[in-house]
Amino acid sequence: MALRCFPIWVCPQTTLPSPLVGQDAKRRRFFVTWECSSSASVRAVTAIEGEAPYGRELKKTSDEMGLTQETKSVTFHRDLSMLPKPLTANSLYSSAGDDSKMRISFQGIPGAYSETAALKAYPNCETVPCEQFETAFQAVELWLVDKAVLPIENSVGGSIHRNYDLLLRHRLHIVQEVQLPVNHCLLGVPGVRKEDIKCVLSHPQALDQCMNSLNDLGIHRVSAKDTATAAQTVSSSGKRDIGAIASVRAANIYGLDILAENIQDDANNVTRFLILAREPVIPRTDRPYKTSIVFSLEEGPGVLFKALAVFALRSINLSKIESRPQRRRPLRVVDGSNNGSAKYFDYLFYIDFEASMAETSAQHALGHLQEFSSFIRILGCYPMDLVR
Repeated sequence: MALRCFPIWVCPQTTLPSPLVGQDAKRRRFFVTWECSSSASVRAVTAIEGEAPYGRELKKTSDEMGLTQETKSVTFHRDLSMLPKPLTANSLYSSAGDDSKMRISFQGIPGAYSETAALKAYPNCETVPCEQFETAFQAVELWLVDKAVLPIENSVGGSIHRNYDLLLRHRLHIVQEVQLPVNHCLLGVPGVRKEDIKCVLSHPQALDQCMNSLNDLGIHRVSAKDTATAAQTVSSSGKRDIGAIASVRAANIYGLDILAENIQDDANNVTRFLILAREPVIPRTDRPYKTSIVFSLEEGPGVLFKALAVFALRSINLSKIESRPQRRRPLRVVDGSNNGSAKYFDYLFYIDFEASMAETSAQHALGHLQEFSSFIRILGCYPMDLVR
């Protein structure tokens, strides 16, 4: 009579624990089963650590040669609903509806337009205010938050150059854009009329965008750090002759009355925000995508024309081009034919083009661009946000 040892794994009849690591992985429980191979077999099961096994059966079958074979049937977790679900292709992409645990940093205090942009992209997220744009970037890099929101340009005020520099300085990826229509509101403490307001606080850009409306009311303008801070200042002061230009959300947060809405001079006032994350999104072709890059060019006549032509040759639309001086090498020296030399600024070029990196035309365009560039970096490929 011969004895055979069958080591098997058995899942306990409880919910699945988190994966074990290191020494914990050695503490898994198992059972050693001794089976007698004689015709009058006697089954002996020994459980290690005092647990009784369950769900294991031996069945005997005979093949054509008359030999006896043992087939083992092992029953694992009995409640299949507790098992982890298999991954699908959609599991690779973030779901806009599953954002209850998302933490997003923004510059400013509650009620800022940046916070409104974050809530538009992720309605159930937790917003984390930061004093500076740099701090919002660092919060993502230090894993304090999941993503950051950054205003990059306004349809009236133009580009925010400081934030373009931050995109290059940090290694975060653009994963989404948000087009936020601006609704500048004149706010005051409860019970006042807009005719009572003699002085208004707000961000300098907001004041400029409402210049005509404020001139008509004869209101003196005072700059503040941002629109939400202006609303907070007016609320805490309680003065009836001081107002603020801020959002509807800021009015609700700080208990102010909305004396007038949409007081901006240009009705089509839209601010574009970028959502930044540690990891890029996987580009797709099932919807319109936009790609943002930054590059510098080699010396030579017409080199910028050649760089832009790589997109025109492939019918790729450019939606944005911005130039910024290179801080590490702001001046390029070119020897002249006479005695002396010429100096001029050396630039970085930021470009947004309407194509996904999953498309071969975009891949070939960047491959062609490398022939003329000394440096190139993809800042992000992300779905376009279409203003409706």
